[in-house]
Amino acid sequence: MQPSLPNRAIEWREQCLFLLDQRRLPLIVDFVRLETAQEAFTAIKEMVVRGAPAIGITAAYAVVLSAQQHSMSNSSDTELQSLKTLIAADIDYLALARPTAVNLAWALARMRQVLDQCNAVDVAALCLALEQTAVQMQQADIIANRRMGELGAAYIEKGSAVMTHCNAGALATAGYGTALGVIRAAHAQGKLSCVFANETRPWFQGARLTAWELQQEGIATQLLADSAAASAIQQKAIEWIIVGADRVAANGDVANKIGTYALAVLARYHGKKFMVVAPDSTIDMATSSGADIEIEERAASELTELNGAVFAAPEVLAWNPVFDLTPANLVDVLVTNRGVIEAPNRAKIEALMA
Repeated sequence: MQPSLPNRAIEWREQCLFLLDQRRLPLIVDFVRLETAQEAFTAIKEMVVRGAPAIGITAAYAVVLSAQQHSMSNSSDTELQSLKTLIAADIDYLALARPTAVNLAWALARMRQVLDQCNAVDVAALCLALEQTAVQMQQADIIANRRMGELGAAYIEKGSAVMTHCNAGALATAGYGTALGVIRAAHAQGKLSCVFANETRPWFQGARLTAWELQQEGIATQLLADSAAASAIQQKAIEWIIVGADRVAANGDVANKIGTYALAVLARYHGKKFMVVAPDSTIDMATSSGADIEIEERAASELTELNGAVFAAPEVLAWNPVFDLTPANLVDVLVTNRGVIEAPNRAKIEALMA
C-alpha cells in the first residue's frame, strides 16, 4: 500500500521548516528539516520542493530562518542593523535558486519590504514580524487556491473528462492546488468522468505526484505518456486541458512546465478548451511578454539517466529546458483568485491587477 498524502507539503514548526521531499514520492513520504537559508536554497535548487507557489512560500520561510540564524543576543540598534544587512544578503542569494517561477521573487520582495519597513526595537521583534508574514502568506495561498477551484470548476460541464500536465496540486502550493484545485472542486460537484494525467518527463511529476494526489481522493485517473496526449485528446472526449503556471506575463503569455505549449496547440487544433490556473502572485506585471521570461535549463543527465542509471546513448548531447511559453492567444480561460479572464490579453490583465 502506498503511503497517504500528508495534510501539508510545507510545515513550519519548532522554529524550523519541514519540506516533504518530492523527489522520493510516491513510494517514500519523508520530510526534510531545514534550519538555515542555505539549506532552503539547496532544497529549492534540487527540487525537494517545486511548484511556483510552494517555492515562494519556502523562500519566505527561508528568510525567517536567515533571521534566526543571524540573530544576536544584544538588541542594540547597531546590531539590529547588522542583522538586517545579513538577512538582505540572504534574500539576494535565495533569489538565485531558480529563475523562472516568479513567486520566488514575489515572496522575497514581500519579505524584503517587511525587513526594510519594520520598526522593531529588537532582534526578537524583527524575527517575529518576518515569521508572521511568512505564515500569513502560506494561509493566504490556501484561501486563494480554494477560491480559484470554485471559479474554474464553474466552467466544467457534468460528465467531462479533463487533462492536466505536471503537478499543480497541494504538493505545488500551500495546499489544495491551482489546476488540481479546479479538478478537486469539479470532482466534489460530481462533474468529472476522468482525469488524464500526463507523466511529465523528465521528473515524472504527473506520474509520481499528480496521479498519487488524485488517487488519494478517489478521483478517477488515467496516466498517459506525454507522447500520447494528442491521441487522448482526439479519442477520449477530453473537453478541457487544465494547467498551472510558473509565470504569467503582463500580456497573458504563460511560462509553465515543458510540454504545456504543445498541449495548448493540440487543444486549439481539436477545438478543446485550455485553462490556466494561477494566483495573482504568479502574474508578473513587470514582464511585458513571454519573450522576456528567462527559461531555466537543467542538466542533461535528467534526460539521459533514471535513478542514476544511464539509458541514453553514451555522451549524447541533450537540451533540457524546464519550461516553455504558451502565447496568450492560445489560452481560453485564465483563472486567478481575483477573478476569471476569458481570452486574456494585456488590457484585461491590467484591469484585473489594477
